[in-house]
Amino acid sequence: MAQKMNPQQMMKQVQKMQEDMQRVQRELAEESVTASAGGGAVTARVSGSLELLEVTIAPAAVDPDDIELLQDAVVAAVNEAMRAAQQMAQTRLGAITGPLSSLGIPGL
Repeated sequence: MAQKMNPQQMMKQVQKMQEDMQRVQRELAEESVTASAGGGAVTARVSGSLELLEVTIAPAAVDPDDIELLQDAVVAAVNEAMRAAQQMAQTRLGAITGPLSSLGIPGL
């Protein structure tokens, strides 16, 4: 027979989880991930809070006759950095919400 959880104890756990999530979100905002495309011609850096921080373009990548290639490389680098930042955030936040997700609470 499953043991019923004390509502007061459950509220304390939820409050702790919220505090942990806020702490991790602050930490993520201070961290960043970097991705490159075009053989390193374009590099994008994105924060853990999914803010594009920097795009670096190697001078050799700037070919006035092939702007489309450079544009594609910028998009690819930014998209890859965003994916990596989302994965980092999901991993960190999932470690906090994981135990509660089994309770069937929507949004966790």
